[in-house]
Amino acid sequence: MTTLQVAAPPRADIEPRPRQKRTPRGEVHIFENWCKGCGLCIAFCPTGTLVLGMNNRPQAIYPEKCIGCRWCELHCPDFAIFIVMDEDPAELN
Repeated sequence: MTTLQVAAPPRADIEPRPRQKRTPRGEVHIFENWCKGCGLCIAFCPTGTLVLGMNNRPQAIYPEKCIGCRWCELHCPDFAIFIVMDEDPAELN
């Protein structure tokens, strides 16, 4: 004998959450003269914010993708990258 499982119907009293627009949370700054071009920041950036530039140094070509995780800043052996966190206007009120 097999049992049939039926999904519960959607509840009318629960409203779906509106999708929030993803906004950048961090601003990437790179000291190009400090960077030796090891590529750690490019390889491990979870969002692909950083790419290899023409001078074999990282560049923040997609700054809108930065989520402010600070991985690049914390792991850069040359301290050539730092992140400035954006303040959320909703948190200021």
